[in-house]
Amino acid sequence: MQKGQIRVQTENIFPIIKKFLYSDHEIFLRELVSNATDATQKIKTLSSIGEAKGELGELRIDVRLDAKEKTITIEDCGVGMTKEEVDKYLNQVAFSGAEEFLTKYKDASIIGHFGLGFYSAFMVASKVEVLTQSYQDDAATVYWSCEGSPEFELYEVEKKQRGTKIILHVNEESAEFLDAFKLKGILEKFCKFLPIPIFFTDVNAEVKKEEEKEEEKSINNTNPIWVKKPSELTKEDYEKFYRELYPFGETPLFWIHLNVDYPFNLTGVLYFPKIKQSYEIQKDKIQLYCNQVFVTDEVKDIVPEFLMLLHGVIDSPDIPLNVSRSYLQGDPNVRKINAHITKKVADKLEEIFKNDRTEFEQKWESLGLFVKYGMMTDDKFLDKANKFLVMENVDGKFFTLDEYKTATETLQKNKEGKHIVLYTTNPVQQDAYIQACKLKGYEVVKMETLVDAAFLNTMEMKWENTSFVRVDADIVDNLIDKQESTESVLSKEETEQLKTLFTLQIPELHVTTEVKGLSTDSAPVIATRPEFMRRMKDMGAAGGGMTAFYAQMPDEVTLTVNGNHPVFQNILKESNEDIKTKQVRNLADLALLSQGLLKGAELTNFINRSVQMMQGVGQ
Repeated sequence: MQKGQIRVQTENIFPIIKKFLYSDHEIFLRELVSNATDATQKIKTLSSIGEAKGELGELRIDVRLDAKEKTITIEDCGVGMTKEEVDKYLNQVAFSGAEEFLTKYKDASIIGHFGLGFYSAFMVASKVEVLTQSYQDDAATVYWSCEGSPEFELYEVEKKQRGTKIILHVNEESAEFLDAFKLKGILEKFCKFLPIPIFFTDVNAEVKKEEEKEEEKSINNTNPIWVKKPSELTKEDYEKFYRELYPFGETPLFWIHLNVDYPFNLTGVLYFPKIKQSYEIQKDKIQLYCNQVFVTDEVKDIVPEFLMLLHGVIDSPDIPLNVSRSYLQGDPNVRKINAHITKKVADKLEEIFKNDRTEFEQKWESLGLFVKYGMMTDDKFLDKANKFLVMENVDGKFFTLDEYKTATETLQKNKEGKHIVLYTTNPVQQDAYIQACKLKGYEVVKMETLVDAAFLNTMEMKWENTSFVRVDADIVDNLIDKQESTESVLSKEETEQLKTLFTLQIPELHVTTEVKGLSTDSAPVIATRPEFMRRMKDMGAAGGGMTAFYAQMPDEVTLTVNGNHPVFQNILKESNEDIKTKQVRNLADLALLSQGLLKGAELTNFINRSVQMMQGVGQ
C-alpha cells in the first residue's frame, strides 16, 4: 500500500479549485460523466485498431444515487487506468503552486482534462474513492481515495472488470445533490446528447415486482442530428429534433445545418422560430456544446447579437470555456465562427428568397425581425440582405428596395433627387393619411414592428439618397418636397384670423398652427406629427437608453388649416362667437382624434360639444 502527498507546492489546491474554476457546483457531474465518456470512446478506438483485446461488452455509463449512504457513483467500462496512470493523473497535479495553476488553466477548456475535471468532485464530496482496472492484460486493479486534502491512499486490490468506478461521499453542504429528481435533471441538462448511453439508478427507490419493471432506458440521445450528414436527414428528422429541444415550441420556419472542420471545428443546427407580432421573444435558446457535452445557453459572445433569437444547438471544441467575456470576444476562432454563422444565415435567406419568393413573403412577419436587426448591426449581413429585404405595402404587395424605387421613380423623388419611402405604423389609425397618399399615386409601406423606428434611422445613414417619411408627418402635399404649392384664396387678414382661432392650449400636447392653401378636396384641418420628434419618442418608449427622456416629452403636433376649404368661408362669416369657437374646436379635435391624441377630459368635452351642436341643428 502506498501513501503520500499529492505533489503541489501549495498546501491545499482544493479551495482554489472550488472557488476559481467552477461557479456552479452542479458541473461536477458533467465533468465526471464526460471523463467516463472519453474513457469509453477510447476503448472503442483501441479495439478497432487491435490494441485492446477481448470482448468490449456493453459500453455504457452508470450513475447511481444512494441517498441513505450519501453517495453518488459514476461507473464506466472504458480504458481504465494502471497504477502508474492513477499516480500521473490524480496525484501528480503538474503545477508548481496555486499561482501557476491559475495561470495555466484560466484560459483552458476544462472538458477533456481528466485530472482537472476529476477534481471538481471535491466541490460536493468530503471523500472520493476510485476503483479502476486498465484494459491492459497485465495491469492490476487499483484503489485510490482522498478526503479533499493533498493526502491520498493508493493500492492494488482484487481483480475487477475493465473500467473505472468513482464513488463520491457527498458532504453536508451539498446534500441537495442527494435528491434523485435533481441529480437526474443535471444529467439530462449536461449529458443529454453524449455519445455513450447513460443510465441513472436511484438505489433507494421502491423495488418493483419483476412484472412491473420497465424497460431500462438511457437518459441521453447518443446520436443527435448535428453529428450526422445533412444528406442523411429528412424534414421530419429536423422537426423531431426541434421538438426534442423545445417540446412546447411551434414548428420552426426552417433551419441551417452547420458542418465545418476547417479552419475551425463547428457543427450544429440553428432553427428560425415563428415570431408573432406580440413579440413574446425568448433569447438564450441556443445551446452551446463541446463534443456533445452541454456547456451553456448564454452564447451572446459567440453568436451574432441579431441571431440570438434563433433556436438550436452549436457544438465546437474550438470555443474556449470558463473564460472572461472580453477574452472570448477577442478570440480568433470565436470571431471566425461568428462570421461563418452570419454568412450561412444570409446565404440561406437569399436561397429561399430566390427559389421560393412566395414562401419567403409568407414568412416575412417572423423573418423581418431577424433581417432588420441584422442589417442594423452587421455591415456584412447588410450587404447581402439588401438583396432580399422586402417591404409590404398597405395592399399586401411586397417590394425589395430596388423594386420600390423603380415603382416610385417618377412620383416619390424630392427636389434634391432623394427617394422618399412613405410608410405607416398603424394602417387603421392612419387610414385618412394613407388614402390621401393613394390619391396622389404614392406607394405606402407598412413599418409596424418594434425595431422599425431604429431600423429607419439606421438605414437612412447606410442607404444613399433614401429617406423615410411617415404618412402623417405632414400634409400630403408636403410629404415629398417638390417646391410645388397651391395659392390660398384667403386674404392676409383672414389667414391671421384663422390662425388665432386655431391656436389651442391642450395639456400634454405642444400644438403649432399653420394656415395653408391646399386642394379643396383635402380635409379642412390636418394634424401631423413632425418626423424627427415622433421617431425620438417612439425609440425612447421602445428602447430607453439615450433616447428615454424623449418618451416623457409632450407630443408635438402641427395643425394645418386648409384655408381653401369651403367650410371656412362660413366660419369666418359666423357672427356668433360661441358657435364659431365650437366649430373651430370641433374641427381641431377631429384632426387630433385621427392621430389618437384626443384623450381624457379633452375627448369627453369633444363628445359633449358635438352632441350639443347636433341638438342645436335639430332645433
